[in-house]
Amino acid sequence: MWAKFGLHPCWRVQKALNESGIEYELVKEGPAFKGSSRETTRERTGQEKLPWIEFEDGSVYREESADMAETIAAGKLDEKRPGPPA
Repeated sequence: MWAKFGLHPCWRVQKALNESGIEYELVKEGPAFKGSSRETTRERTGQEKLPWIEFEDGSVYREESADMAETIAAGKLDEKRPGPPA
């Protein structure tokens, strides 16, 4: 949220979402946020790395941030959702 520079993983993905006009809800999690841990991230992705995207159907997409940003910029985010395209 506050580390908005090119190499920060969360900002890289957030910037790609913004530039692509994709609406999203930002969820603050991790040690940078008081009283927060990465428990939800571990539960949803099986590891502790951020960022990750949860689709409306509850499915999760997680890759390295540069790959995620590239996927978003290419208009292929929906392909990362399991099941038929929305």
